Amino acid sequence: MRLKALLFVILNLTFLQVSFSQDSFYSNLAEVTVSLTQDQVVYDPSYFSITYPNGDVPKGKGVCTDVVIRAYRKLGVDLQKEVRYMRIWQNTLLCTLRYGD
Repeated sequence: MRLKALLFVILNLTFLQVSFSQDSFYSNLAEVTVSLTQDQVVYDPSYFSITYPNGDVPKGKGVCTDVVIRAYRKLGVDLQKEVRYMRIWQNTLLCTLRYGD
C-alpha cells in the first residue's frame, strides 16, 4: 500500500512535465502571462467565494496570484483542483507512512 501511495504521488507531481514538454510549456506560460498584463485589473484583496473546480474571482479584480492562476488556466491547468488533489494524496501518503498499511 505504501508503494502504491508513493507511486501515485510521484505520478501526480510529474503530470505537468509529462503532459507538456517543459520548454514549450514554460514558453507558453510566459507568453500567456505577459498577455494577461494587458487586461484592466483593479487590485482588490477582498475575499471572494469561488466555485470548485475552475473558480475565479470576478474578471477585472484580483491580486498578483490571480494572474498566475489565470495564466495556468489558459493552458488548461486548474491550480485549484491540482492543489486540492495534491493535498489529499499528501495526507494519504503521510498517514500510510505514519500508521502503516
